[in-house]
Amino acid sequence: MSADGGLPPLPPAMPQFPPHPLRRACAWLLRRCGWRVVGEFPDRPRLVVIAAPHSSWWDGVWGLLCKVALGADITFMAKRELFRGPLGWLLRRLGGIPIERAAAHGLVEQMVARFRASPQLWLGIAPEGTRKHVHAWKSGFWHIARAAEVPILPAAFDYPSRTITIGPLFQPSADLHADLAALRAFYAPFRGKHRNA
Repeated sequence: MSADGGLPPLPPAMPQFPPHPLRRACAWLLRRCGWRVVGEFPDRPRLVVIAAPHSSWWDGVWGLLCKVALGADITFMAKRELFRGPLGWLLRRLGGIPIERAAAHGLVEQMVARFRASPQLWLGIAPEGTRKHVHAWKSGFWHIARAAEVPILPAAFDYPSRTITIGPLFQPSADLHADLAALRAFYAPFRGKHRNA
């Protein structure tokens, strides 16, 4: 077991924060609450991370605690309403990008440009786009990965076992519907706080 409570090590190519005392505190809090991270992070400098099921604001809490505990410099998109006051300052410091969901035109192009300008970038997205139940995922993450020519890394919340599972790296094909079906199949066993993916 590592000093960070058995969290998986970060590979060299993955974007990372410099060491900080908050890492141990966040790792301790995750352990105290019974959460753990399983799986291995790929040694890739650029990719899109998708996290599901997203059924509660607690997903963001556990996800951010995990991110800080690991020292993982994962940029993430979240609704603009969260970026107000002190919380907004904290989210920006942790790599958050505010998104106006009602006016997301051009977002794919902006994120692809960011990938092209960045030698290291892991971009986190909730494919459901909301905590509410949806019948179909938003496909923006797929379009970003395809256009930026980067793989997709699925990460799953499972509340019954209190695990965040890092899945296998997924290389998007030219078939959007087949890719979404394959990714949804990966998430089928996992249960969010209020529902499955």
